[in-house]
Amino acid sequence: MFLQSVFLFVLGLVFGSFVSALSYRYPNGISVMKGRSFCPKCKHQISWYDNIPLLSFLLLGGKCRSCKRPISWRYPAIELITALGFMLIGMTFQGTTLQGAYSIFIFLILELIFIIDLEHQIIPDSFIFLGLFLSLVFSLVTNHQSPITNLFSGFLAASLLMLIHLFTRGRGMGLGDVKFAVLGGMIVALNLSLIWLFLAFLTGGFIGIILILGKKAGLKDKIAFGPFLVISIPITLIWGEKIIGILLLH
Repeated sequence: MFLQSVFLFVLGLVFGSFVSALSYRYPNGISVMKGRSFCPKCKHQISWYDNIPLLSFLLLGGKCRSCKRPISWRYPAIELITALGFMLIGMTFQGTTLQGAYSIFIFLILELIFIIDLEHQIIPDSFIFLGLFLSLVFSLVTNHQSPITNLFSGFLAASLLMLIHLFTRGRGMGLGDVKFAVLGGMIVALNLSLIWLFLAFLTGGFIGIILILGKKAGLKDKIAFGPFLVISIPITLIWGEKIIGILLLH
């Protein structure tokens, strides 16, 4: 168990490094296959020994070896979060290899969507379609959930967000959020899709109030909703049933 956790942590750091690079390059139109990583400030190519996930950041004191300017904390933070995510998934689905592998890939897709929407307020269709493909294949291979039921769950969630998009003429909900709801609804399944949306609006409203009170955002400022849809998925999967039970008792 210990060796497995260490292996997943190291593997998570490696994938986290890829996620940090892809989430930076994709919205900026830079191919992930185009050359080694580079410092976004001085554009100097980073040597392999300065590109070891998390370790290089610590050894360099958080500064670029070439220009000595600070390296953004986004890179080690993404690497560490990914490593911890891999460990938690491994502990949760120990002994169920297919479920664990599927969960890891979905986790990576959700993480990419979270970061890109948070930083650029866009949700790339390619990541949504990849997640939908994986979810459908997993449903068909494992019979864990009916793919038809899962699709209905996804389109139900998307339909509710589409109504908001149409009613507010796109100001209250973007089409990227609507399309992502198809994937999110499939992941949480039909019985938890409504509580998932409820938690997304609840967390989004709470953070929005904090930002407005802290004068970090105004009433008319647009705040990305994708991150709240993403973060509400694990909350729903872990505590959704309990939350429904509490709400029904009242």
